[in-house]
Amino acid sequence: MEKQRIFIDDILSKENMNRAYKQVIKNKGAAGIDGMECNDLFSHLKVNGHQLRESIRNQSYKPMPVKRVEIPKDNGSKRKLGIPTVTDRMIQQAAAQVLTPIYERKFHTNSYGFRPGKSAQQAVLKAAEYMNEGYNWVVDIDLEKFFDTVEHDKMISILNKEIKDGKTLSLIRKFLASGVMVGEQMEETEIGTPQGNLCKA
Repeated sequence: MEKQRIFIDDILSKENMNRAYKQVIKNKGAAGIDGMECNDLFSHLKVNGHQLRESIRNQSYKPMPVKRVEIPKDNGSKRKLGIPTVTDRMIQQAAAQVLTPIYERKFHTNSYGFRPGKSAQQAVLKAAEYMNEGYNWVVDIDLEKFFDTVEHDKMISILNKEIKDGKTLSLIRKFLASGVMVGEQMEETEIGTPQGNLCKA
């Protein structure tokens, strides 16, 4: 019988956490609700890194709510973004590094959205290639407010088919339900996942 993989061990491995730290520093980005900047992360982890990993392992870790930011869209509406704290971004990055290769195998070759090594430019080039082959139609489909309507239970159920590790699934659920700070007001997130959050569908 094949031994069940413990994903949380992979996520919290020293090598994976170091990679996640370097990626967060490289990406830069704004501070979350705690005000911690990327430049402060190293000194924070030096003091709290061991305790942070243990709290994730024993499931006492609680992500902070994301900071709500709205940016204008071309059509005049606004896109809601969520900015996690730098610490939460690093943990999400560590989880994404372990889980992404598992789910990458399941995507269609011609799926270009939110995937490593894929871009909108590649999608346009593929469409041009099809047009040169004689095809006449290109269909662009956008699921309106998709991230705002992700059902947490359904998402966890789908993840559970591949990740049979309760601690990892619990960590992901905590990020999904961590809440949003809109100004000084905390809003619970019973559905959806903020764009800008690495724990997105």
